[in-house]
Amino acid sequence: MRADVPTADVVITSPTHYSVALSYKAETMDAPRVVAKGVGFLAPKIREVAQEHDVPLVEDKPLAQTLYKTAEAGESIPSSLYKAVAEILACVYNAKNALSR
Repeated sequence: MRADVPTADVVITSPTHYSVALSYKAETMDAPRVVAKGVGFLAPKIREVAQEHDVPLVEDKPLAQTLYKTAEAGESIPSSLYKAVAEILACVYNAKNALSR
Protein backbone atom coordinates (compact mmCIF):
# COMPACT_ATOMS: atom_id res chain seq x y z
CA MET A 1 0.00 0.00 0.00
CA ARG A 2 2.77 2.46 0.90
CA ALA A 3 4.39 1.89 -2.49
CA ASP A 4 1.18 1.95 -4.52
CA VAL A 5 -0.66 4.98 -3.15
CA PRO A 6 1.99 7.48 -4.36
CA THR A 7 1.37 6.25 -7.93
CA ALA A 8 -2.33 7.12 -7.72
CA ASP A 9 -3.93 10.04 -9.51
CA VAL A 10 -6.62 10.45 -6.85
CA VAL A 11 -7.93 8.88 -3.66
CA ILE A 12 -11.72 8.68 -3.35
CA THR A 13 -12.80 8.76 0.30
CA SER A 14 -15.76 8.68 2.59
CA PRO A 15 -15.52 10.96 5.63
CA THR A 16 -14.07 8.24 7.86
CA HIS A 17 -14.43 4.64 6.72
CA TYR A 18 -13.32 4.11 3.09
CA SER A 19 -10.38 5.12 0.90
CA VAL A 20 -9.79 3.91 -2.66
CA ALA A 21 -6.69 5.02 -4.60
CA LEU A 22 -7.09 5.12 -8.38
CA SER A 23 -4.60 5.44 -11.20
CA TYR A 24 -5.28 6.07 -14.87
CA LYS A 25 -2.71 6.22 -17.63
CA ALA A 26 -4.54 6.70 -20.94
CA GLU A 27 -1.56 5.41 -22.93
CA THR A 28 -1.46 2.03 -21.21
CA MET A 29 -4.82 1.43 -19.49
CA ASP A 30 -8.29 0.84 -20.89
CA ALA A 31 -9.87 2.04 -17.64
CA PRO A 32 -8.85 3.50 -14.28
CA ARG A 33 -7.36 0.93 -11.94
CA VAL A 34 -7.59 0.51 -8.16
CA VAL A 35 -4.05 0.66 -6.81
CA ALA A 36 -4.97 0.46 -3.12
CA LYS A 37 -8.08 0.35 -0.99
CA GLY A 38 -8.87 0.26 2.68
CA VAL A 39 -11.67 0.32 5.19
CA GLY A 40 -11.57 0.98 8.91
CA PHE A 41 -8.07 1.64 10.23
CA LEU A 42 -6.51 1.34 6.74
CA ALA A 43 -8.59 4.16 5.25
CA PRO A 44 -6.86 6.98 7.16
CA LYS A 45 -3.46 5.39 6.47
CA ILE A 46 -4.14 5.57 2.73
CA ARG A 47 -5.22 9.21 3.07
CA GLU A 48 -2.07 9.98 5.07
CA VAL A 49 0.26 8.44 2.46
CA ALA A 50 -1.64 10.24 -0.30
CA GLN A 51 -1.22 13.59 1.43
CA GLU A 52 2.51 12.94 1.95
CA HIS A 53 2.84 12.48 -1.82
CA ASP A 54 0.46 15.26 -2.94
CA VAL A 55 -2.12 12.82 -4.29
CA PRO A 56 -5.48 14.64 -4.32
CA LEU A 57 -8.25 13.42 -2.00
CA VAL A 58 -11.85 13.65 -3.17
CA GLU A 59 -14.64 12.92 -0.71
CA ASP A 60 -17.52 11.02 -2.29
CA LYS A 61 -19.00 8.56 0.19
CA PRO A 62 -21.26 6.59 -2.20
CA LEU A 63 -18.54 6.27 -4.85
CA ALA A 64 -15.88 5.28 -2.29
CA GLN A 65 -18.14 2.57 -0.89
CA THR A 66 -19.08 1.25 -4.32
CA LEU A 67 -15.48 1.20 -5.56
CA TYR A 68 -14.38 -0.59 -2.41
CA LYS A 69 -17.06 -3.25 -2.80
CA THR A 70 -16.77 -3.82 -6.56
CA ALA A 71 -13.05 -3.74 -7.44
CA GLU A 72 -9.97 -5.28 -5.91
CA ALA A 73 -6.52 -3.68 -5.86
CA GLY A 74 -4.93 -4.21 -9.25
CA GLU A 75 -8.27 -4.43 -11.05
CA SER A 76 -9.90 -1.95 -13.38
CA ILE A 77 -12.99 -0.22 -12.07
CA PRO A 78 -16.38 -1.54 -13.25
CA SER A 79 -17.69 0.06 -16.44
CA SER A 80 -20.77 1.25 -14.55
CA LEU A 81 -18.49 3.67 -12.64
CA TYR A 82 -16.59 5.10 -15.64
CA LYS A 83 -18.64 8.30 -15.83
CA ALA A 84 -18.42 9.14 -12.13
CA VAL A 85 -14.68 8.45 -12.00
CA ALA A 86 -14.03 10.28 -15.29
CA GLU A 87 -15.68 13.42 -13.91
CA ILE A 88 -13.47 13.31 -10.82
CA LEU A 89 -10.31 12.62 -12.81
CA ALA A 90 -11.13 15.49 -15.18
CA CYS A 91 -11.42 17.88 -12.23
CA VAL A 92 -8.15 16.60 -10.75
CA TYR A 93 -6.28 16.91 -14.05
CA ASN A 94 -7.72 20.39 -14.71
CA ALA A 95 -6.65 21.55 -11.24
CA LYS A 96 -3.13 20.16 -11.76
CA ASN A 97 -2.86 21.87 -15.15
CA ALA A 98 -4.04 25.18 -13.70
CA LEU A 99 -1.41 24.99 -10.96
CA SER A 100 1.40 24.21 -13.40
CA ARG A 101 0.78 27.31 -15.54
